[in-house]
Amino acid sequence: MDRGGRKIRPITQPVSHLAVQTNISNTIFRTDYQAFPFDIPEVKLIVELDPVQTRITTQLSVVRKSASAELEALVLNGEDLTLERLTLNGQPLDPSRFSQDDARLTIFEFPASGTLEIVSLCKPAANTSLMGLYVSGESFFTQCEAEGFRKICWFADRPDVMSIYTVTLRADKGRYPTLLSNGNLLSSRELDLGRHEAVWHDPFPKPSYLFALVAGVFDCRELTMRTMHGKEVLLQIYSDPGTFAQTGWAMESLVRSVRWDEQRFGLELDLDRFMIVAARDFNMGAMENKGLNIFNAAYVLADPDTATDLNYQGIEAVIGHEYFHNWTGNRVTCRDWFQLSLKEGLTVFRDHEFTADMMAAGLSAQEAQSARATKRIDDVVVLRNAQFPEDSGPMAHPIRPESYQSISNFYTATVYEKGSEVIRMLHTLLGEQAFRAGMDEYFRRHDGQAVTCDDFVDAMEFAYKQSKPGVSLDVFRRWYRQAGTPRLTASMTDNPTEGTVSVTFTQSCPPVGVEKQHSLQKEDFHIPIKFGLLDESGKAILLADSDGIADTKTLELTTQSKTWTFKTSSSGKAIPSILRDFSAPVIVDYDYSDVELSVLSAHDNNAFTRWEAGQELATRHILKSAAHWRETEQPLAASKVLINVWQALATDVSLDSGYRARAMMMPSEKTLLERMLVIDPVAIATARDGLKRDIATALSEVFHQTYLGQQTPSEYSPDPISAGRRALKNLALNYLMVGNTELGSLLAQAQYANASNMTDRLAALTSLTHESTNTLKQSALDDFYQSWHQQPLVLDKWFSVQATAPDATADKILALMQHPDFTLKNPNRARSVIFAFCNQNLSGFHAPDGAGYKFWAQQVLTLDKINPEIAARLARVMDLWSRFIPQAKTAMQHNLQDIASQADLSGNTLEIVSKALAL
Repeated sequence: MDRGGRKIRPITQPVSHLAVQTNISNTIFRTDYQAFPFDIPEVKLIVELDPVQTRITTQLSVVRKSASAELEALVLNGEDLTLERLTLNGQPLDPSRFSQDDARLTIFEFPASGTLEIVSLCKPAANTSLMGLYVSGESFFTQCEAEGFRKICWFADRPDVMSIYTVTLRADKGRYPTLLSNGNLLSSRELDLGRHEAVWHDPFPKPSYLFALVAGVFDCRELTMRTMHGKEVLLQIYSDPGTFAQTGWAMESLVRSVRWDEQRFGLELDLDRFMIVAARDFNMGAMENKGLNIFNAAYVLADPDTATDLNYQGIEAVIGHEYFHNWTGNRVTCRDWFQLSLKEGLTVFRDHEFTADMMAAGLSAQEAQSARATKRIDDVVVLRNAQFPEDSGPMAHPIRPESYQSISNFYTATVYEKGSEVIRMLHTLLGEQAFRAGMDEYFRRHDGQAVTCDDFVDAMEFAYKQSKPGVSLDVFRRWYRQAGTPRLTASMTDNPTEGTVSVTFTQSCPPVGVEKQHSLQKEDFHIPIKFGLLDESGKAILLADSDGIADTKTLELTTQSKTWTFKTSSSGKAIPSILRDFSAPVIVDYDYSDVELSVLSAHDNNAFTRWEAGQELATRHILKSAAHWRETEQPLAASKVLINVWQALATDVSLDSGYRARAMMMPSEKTLLERMLVIDPVAIATARDGLKRDIATALSEVFHQTYLGQQTPSEYSPDPISAGRRALKNLALNYLMVGNTELGSLLAQAQYANASNMTDRLAALTSLTHESTNTLKQSALDDFYQSWHQQPLVLDKWFSVQATAPDATADKILALMQHPDFTLKNPNRARSVIFAFCNQNLSGFHAPDGAGYKFWAQQVLTLDKINPEIAARLARVMDLWSRFIPQAKTAMQHNLQDIASQADLSGNTLEIVSKALAL
């Protein structure tokens, strides 16, 4: 059953003062921002690296901003540091002149200017949080965003304090021959006792979160290239010894990123060198530290034997994302962390566009259109799986949050993915030329500054008004301050005698998350709606209005409801094609018939809404079947219309293979759960599996022929055409494993044995593990482990295949965690088992006995002691607990309460569970 809209309550207080009532004393509000009272134009660091205890000498040039005669205190942040010495202008500070606690160092009555020198100690090897300076393997790495620099040394650890850094690194040369930091290498020399030194200087002011250092033994791939203005730059990629051969694709991706940013946005690499370092232990995907990007190794290392097509695509996208941050994030950064989407939403949009352009490069016009559509589909699937549920849960927040307790909890799908969609709407409204002009204006105004989301929209509005005088983005700005996913209700009226069609859109967005704790009147959004019509035969209908004639119109809804009327080229019944290209992050309600959806699925000339129609048809069936199963314990049989749609997709060779693969996938479980008013995960899993089985059985021979027709016998290439063929082939194999198990098993065994690349090998292993007998399953798993156990990233895949198997239970996952290659201290390994089971195994995790929930709570508490940031992300699994069926809801609540009752729970995890329980 679809979730319906709810009444909006009247306002009693402004949005900007909303905050969760639990733990409110620790809440930071956007409206409380105050500029730091001092400038720190120059920072000099001397880092004496030792895994047990590293000594850091921090020299700060400090200038008071205010001309007031009253001397202010200088307050610096620090965590887990030992203070050894403190001097001001070369003189030791008397203890009465400063105070220190667990989080702050305060120097009283700091003069108008001065040089402050602080000597402190930190313990990298003991730092399992992977924030600040830490040890991974035998090497040193850093992670400073958002508040990790304070775990390295005392500093004003906030993004609006921008400084020029000179960093001297000293370490044992035998153990750490490579010493890296931001910017350009000034000098290096040998020291006594087998030690050596490297001095790095970054000429661009940056906030502390962009600081980085790396030390260790690495392979290095390097390449020299000339930028758009003829400047010679050095590109380097560092990785573990023995992995040089796996960094070729990463280097190619980096070169493409540099060139694309020059060509699309006129942005040039500003340093003499750009470095990427692969780290085995890393909390995030990657980090854009100025000139020294540190990456999770999963987004650097690839070759055909160890990486899948999705890995190759991910590497290119993440390298693009982090490189593009050099301008959208580094040269222009955030004033405060509430503005995080300023850099992340914009840069996600840029990396999406980059990937779409790379997928379309060198293809025919039709192939390029299909490639771009598959990229758009992939991005929308991510948005709906991750962000739409977030927008309806306890952590719902605008893309520019109004408050937080732990900023690490707001690196969210809303800030990133929805933030990107907000930028995309601006691009849709302005058009490519005006959007580029807005970007140019943004950099002209703010290069070298720490600014706000409003500053960005101001620049875009300036460009918008240049092309369309009199327009305004005032209503559009509400996307930055209101949470929730707007719902569009559409209705349409034909007037054959006039030859017109009228369409009405009405928007609603009830309070969500924090908003529900207050009486709040939400305002209407500015929503661009790309709209078209098809006749009953599937032919596009031309639409005419005062702006001209076209088959797609972009309608701008800025009020609660509006009606548009078009002259049409057809007098028959029209079928609306709504939200083409997914032109806004909204939910659309329109009362389509199954026949209308089948026409759209077969003929819509917009590839996104064509895909959407087939998915909606399947979603409707699954939701009805789940309701039927709850009453009868039997799912509904698939309709002939639905099976015919899947058959048409499978046999339409005019469609790109990658597009067909996406169109014939079952709707994701997370999308289905979000469509239920009361969530029953077992009912959804049963109904979804039932539909898949019906389609697989009815179209067994079609899938067999599809499988045979999509082979890629030539040498492996990750290009979109080849990757699309593999995706369709492996989807067909998976359907065969369900609909014709004997044939599917034979094909899967042969594919596993003969695969020339990891994409095909892993697909065969997954099919054998998830759909076949225990004998075949265990044999394949044992062989895979023996072949690849020395490759950590491949071993993550082996763990994940087992954690997501339909027969996995909490007890089986606990047993899997006893494997000698499993460790909770490596985030990738924890994600491959615990996160995979809790997030991707619907039937196993939500077993009626509640064992999955108990397992989840145990792992949250264990991880909280090791790595609070990872624990808090795992805690998000229960965001929607209050919407589940009573039995599951009660068990979830009890486990949430058990976690919340722990006295020593980290602030990261406490914020998540407190907000969940506050519902």
